[in-house]
Amino acid sequence: MDSEIIEITPLEAQALLDHDPSSRLIDVRSKVEFDYVGHPPGAIHIAWKEFPEWKENPSFVDDVETALARDQLVAKDSPLLMLCRSGARSHSAGLKLIACGYSRVYNVLEGFEGDKDENQHRGNLNGWRFRGLAWEQG
Repeated sequence: MDSEIIEITPLEAQALLDHDPSSRLIDVRSKVEFDYVGHPPGAIHIAWKEFPEWKENPSFVDDVETALARDQLVAKDSPLLMLCRSGARSHSAGLKLIACGYSRVYNVLEGFEGDKDENQHRGNLNGWRFRGLAWEQG
């Protein structure tokens, strides 16, 4: 049976991270977004697409495997929670991991910044920060 990406809210993602010590949060935004907009504490940063070309990172899966190899608690069946700005890049990155044999991949809906409001601003409707979850910059 093929695995499918599992969609979860930011609050559900935090609960999974709190209760499963083998789960890991992978932030797939660009380095600038990760550093200057902020990120959840402990998130592993591996860009899916990077400025200025915005092309898919050809070493994304290898980069994930390298990062996870440093942590002996994590295996291909450990929960991997994918996070981006709004949930789109993280979904694509998660599908790539599933295609490469990872079986418990989650997409964090709403992302870190959330959807745009009527003024085209993020962070006012939903998202990791909007939900009051821990985050840091730098």
